[in-house]
Amino acid sequence: MTENGARQGVIVCGIDGSSGSRRALQEAIRTAMRRGDRVRAVAVYDPPEVWAAWSYGASAGIPLPDPDALREEEYTAARQMVDEVLAETAWDGTPPEVSVEALPGRPAEVLVDISREADELVVGHRGRGAFGSVVLGSVGLGCVLHATCPVTVVPEPVAA
Repeated sequence: MTENGARQGVIVCGIDGSSGSRRALQEAIRTAMRRGDRVRAVAVYDPPEVWAAWSYGASAGIPLPDPDALREEEYTAARQMVDEVLAETAWDGTPPEVSVEALPGRPAEVLVDISREADELVVGHRGRGAFGSVVLGSVGLGCVLHATCPVTVVPEPVAA
């Protein structure tokens, strides 16, 4: 709730440490500032079960990471990225509350699922040349096709 008793909205932003996700986070924060919302920054990572599926041959003897240690490592990286974006960006006012989470799973599925209660979902778009600028990446496309809230895909800046 805000000071006047109105419900505070939530903007979910998918982050992965890339330059595209940094721009997405900046956009999510700017939008939240305009609307009086808060931001839920979410990093999605491959769980250890996926790592196990990749193990075969000589690499099968490699121990899987501890799930708690992996989650903490992903959370720490996500928190660091959010802190950097908050510190390095010139804001027109005070940035909103930004919570950080690290969740295991497939990025598009997790982001769509947690955005069911959100007012907006923001993701970055990774530029991949001429063809990539026409076709969204799999995460962005999955979010656009399946999210139940509005989705903003923040594009790469266009070179002059």
